[in-house]
Amino acid sequence: MRLSQYFLPILREDPKEAEIVSHRLMLRTGMIRQSSAGIYSWLPTGYRVLRKIEQIVREEQNRAGALEMLMPTIQPADIWRESGRYEDYGKEMLRITDRHERDMLYGPTNEEQITEIFRDSVKSYRDLPRILYHIQWKFRDEIRPRFGVMRGREFLMKDSYSFDLSPEDARVSYNKMFVAYLRTFERMGLKSIPMAADTGPIGGDLSHEFIVLADTGESQVYCDRDLIEGSAPAEDIDFDADLTPIVKSWTSKYAATDEKHDAERFEKEVPEDKRVSARGIEVGHIFYFGTKYTDPMNCRVQGPDGKLVTIECGSYGIGVSRLVGAIIEASHDDDGIIWPDPVAPFHVALINLKANDAETDAACDDLYGKLGAAGFDVLYDDTDERAGGKFATMDLIGLPWQVIVGPRGLKQGEVEIKRRATGERETLTPEAALNRIIGGAA
Repeated sequence: MRLSQYFLPILREDPKEAEIVSHRLMLRTGMIRQSSAGIYSWLPTGYRVLRKIEQIVREEQNRAGALEMLMPTIQPADIWRESGRYEDYGKEMLRITDRHERDMLYGPTNEEQITEIFRDSVKSYRDLPRILYHIQWKFRDEIRPRFGVMRGREFLMKDSYSFDLSPEDARVSYNKMFVAYLRTFERMGLKSIPMAADTGPIGGDLSHEFIVLADTGESQVYCDRDLIEGSAPAEDIDFDADLTPIVKSWTSKYAATDEKHDAERFEKEVPEDKRVSARGIEVGHIFYFGTKYTDPMNCRVQGPDGKLVTIECGSYGIGVSRLVGAIIEASHDDDGIIWPDPVAPFHVALINLKANDAETDAACDDLYGKLGAAGFDVLYDDTDERAGGKFATMDLIGLPWQVIVGPRGLKQGEVEIKRRATGERETLTPEAALNRIIGGAA
């Protein structure tokens, strides 16, 4: 993409309304613009990141055997009354009425909707187990939306739902999602820590939240050092294996939030040299709640013995839009964002130091074409902006690689490349620079 043809409304000053790093940088880099309190438009750069995160989430859900679908954002209130949750959920749920005076709501979650679908579609144990998911916009009317996409009212979420014949089978589905979450965050360049959590309005008696470590995180986290340094890569875990020991190995290591009793217990139970205190951000939450929804909504199947069995369920959420902010909180410096390669809006910033110079333009065009042919998304600064402004903009946006092309270097047959994450610079021939980037992404 040529910058001269792109929409990138950069802000040179920090917005006054931005309280945290991710909100400030998302506004400054033209990723988002506020529509109303807690509701944002996603501009081209932000939307590219959002879609890359969404695709990683999708791939790992599919890999775990979940099946993608799509449910509506507007739900009938009757199914929430059927589950008994309509009055209990609170003012966070936006309740509306259609022209026929029917009670509706803008879905904050989809347990009732998916249970109704499954109840009306599945009648035999032979159709179990199943895990269904979708990636959809949700709305929760937060009393005080703040921190940009980290605590907005409208947000993009992946929510999946498991349906099993027995509690034992349901734990298998739960474990698959547990591991899928570890893999998902790992692929985004994030270190996530699963912690036992309250079930809240979702219900049930088993739940984990996934915390991403970030110096500017909203919660203080205390954990065993092994959770950060000693765990094997989630990529190596085989979904066909028995995942119970893996999940137990994670949850047996101690982790706690910043509540006083948790901190005291942490200091008592974990040796001082295994012990780590860090800050973190919640990006995912999983629940096993058994028959909380299927029982009141009469979601049953015929079992192997011919008797009706109430289906056991779990739900599993990932804040896709929240992850954009979480990644920035975990990966930035004083100059701007530092995108991990898999989620960067573009892989390479190609900087032409003398636009409209025939030799420089030709070298940039050649690199632009070859990088694109190699599968790299390139943001090519072909504008006549001053060099200092170009460098500042590209550091602010935080693309993984910069390729800097100017007439002085070309006289020596060279271009400069910079790795944004480390600041490391190399002067190479254009062909060697191309090979270095391709090899660095392998």
